[in-house]
Amino acid sequence: MGSEMRALFSLVGLLVVVAVIMLIAKKQLQAVAPAIVPATPVAAGTNAPTVPEQARSAQQKVLQDVNRALEQGAARPSD
Repeated sequence: MGSEMRALFSLVGLLVVVAVIMLIAKKQLQAVAPAIVPATPVAAGTNAPTVPEQARSAQQKVLQDVNRALEQGAARPSD
């Protein structure tokens, strides 16, 4: 009888912990969700950039950012 009760309380405790973790995860995901901007549909008359053009643009931006960071590091006085 004692071991059955202990097993039951262990199972209930485990379920409570899982429920609390799921609630915390849900709140965290809801906090992050508004930061994700959904893709807006493009009007029929406009020319949207293609995926390769977007990729090239992103690569160029990263390259410019890296070069700027390297230049800032080189311009910093030595210790």
